[in-house]
Amino acid sequence: MVTDVLNVISWNIAAVNNNPFEYWITHKDAGYNNLMEGVQEFIDSPGDRDVEISSVFTPGMYEELSKCMEAEGWMGLSETRAEWEGNYANRKIIAGFMKDKDIGAKRLASMPDRITNTINCLDKGQVCRPTVINVYEARMDSVEEWWPQWRDFMFKEEVRVRLKGGALTGDLRRPCQLLDPIKQAKYPAITKEEEAISVPLQTLCQAIFDAILVHIMGSVAPGTWHPLKLQLCNSLVKNKEAIILNILATTYASSHAIFLQEVASVFCSKASAMSLGSSHHILAPAKVDGKKDQNSIILLSKEKFDVGTLKEITEDVIQELGETKDILADGDLFAITLSDKSGNKYLMASFHGDTNGLATVPVVKAVLAAQAKLKGGYQLIFGLDANTHEKGVPGKIQGMQEFAEFYVSAGLTSCWGDNPDPKLTRTTFNARTYLQPQLNKAVKMSEKENKGDVNPKDFILFSPKDFKPTRAFKDNTGKQEYIEGMVFPTLDFPSDHGVLGVDLKRVAEMKSEL
Repeated sequence: MVTDVLNVISWNIAAVNNNPFEYWITHKDAGYNNLMEGVQEFIDSPGDRDVEISSVFTPGMYEELSKCMEAEGWMGLSETRAEWEGNYANRKIIAGFMKDKDIGAKRLASMPDRITNTINCLDKGQVCRPTVINVYEARMDSVEEWWPQWRDFMFKEEVRVRLKGGALTGDLRRPCQLLDPIKQAKYPAITKEEEAISVPLQTLCQAIFDAILVHIMGSVAPGTWHPLKLQLCNSLVKNKEAIILNILATTYASSHAIFLQEVASVFCSKASAMSLGSSHHILAPAKVDGKKDQNSIILLSKEKFDVGTLKEITEDVIQELGETKDILADGDLFAITLSDKSGNKYLMASFHGDTNGLATVPVVKAVLAAQAKLKGGYQLIFGLDANTHEKGVPGKIQGMQEFAEFYVSAGLTSCWGDNPDPKLTRTTFNARTYLQPQLNKAVKMSEKENKGDVNPKDFILFSPKDFKPTRAFKDNTGKQEYIEGMVFPTLDFPSDHGVLGVDLKRVAEMKSEL
């Protein structure tokens, strides 16, 4: 008897990384290291270069910004002006802004950056905010050259995106209209007064942040940083999806089930148009995240599975979370039931956890609760970026060992077994540079291996009563090989998470062979 083996992989492809400078990479051009070390030194030891914000983002620029915000009919503009004149204008660009931990904790620069950095439109592809940290291509050799481009993008550019509850054809918006209030309930550092004016305040902080970056780049590498940026854009961002799709379509073409996380909406249509679309069903949740554009999806072998039996049960799982269902955003979780062509029934789920992994245990519990209500013996296979860490902090950071103890107690096991070795199961090895909106995550060039994100974050869960793993592996090269100690992304592997895979044999079929 030929035992039915399921080839399963899971991979967080990190759709939000549109910043070619975000992660340290190995580059043959010495100009790259010179630039990045120069930016690091400017921010670490600015000296006399730590000038007031108003000398970079000028009062005249603020007046133009204020008029644009007024035309939007935004409330709280007098309070925002008071913040500008009495708080921000006289701050130092580095000590008072870039290094200000409160601005980071309040997400006043990072949140609007996440929303407007790169917008995936339904009708014209991607559009980018004029900033150093994305693939915007026009020259910005000075703050004066940058400002009108930024202003017109935020307040005049029209983008068609699918918003929550929006029409399938998309809603027409300007980037400034995509910004939401920053709630104290989610980000306790922000005051109630700041929450009330958080839309105009985050717009101001985003403008200041982008202006400072242009100023720094022009100071460190005048005339040379922009061509280098375009080179990185082509390798790490513009061709990123093509490289990932090629890895999936070649190295993993024979996989029966592919769980992907942090997937941009346009990825599905691109996958459907190539060989993957011929070999696999490309499945996405009914409710996707149209703003942050980070979605969990599942690809299933057309030869193996009967998609006619498919039913999405994402909402059923969410309901099992009860009052804690707000820990999930649209697109974080995708759960389905279906059968293969032999009649075997499955519950499959793909999930992207929060930064500290605190949502992972509740979501796994909810999936199991939904499974318990199903009739007919559905077997669980769950691919997830659990965002677990090698060292946990109770109530703050989900530890990998504690997560393993949980899933074993819940009757599950993983591709790594019941008692995984955190050092052997690491699936991230990356370090952020100083050119991104959360400087608290920046790592010096000399410390990237010691202080980077080196953690066992990814899992494939299943019941040992249903499946026995015959092979498990991880991959950070795109060739089903993992190079320990290598920082990635790389030019050939443009994700900051490794692929993990497992081959699963059915326990019932193994017993029948005896």
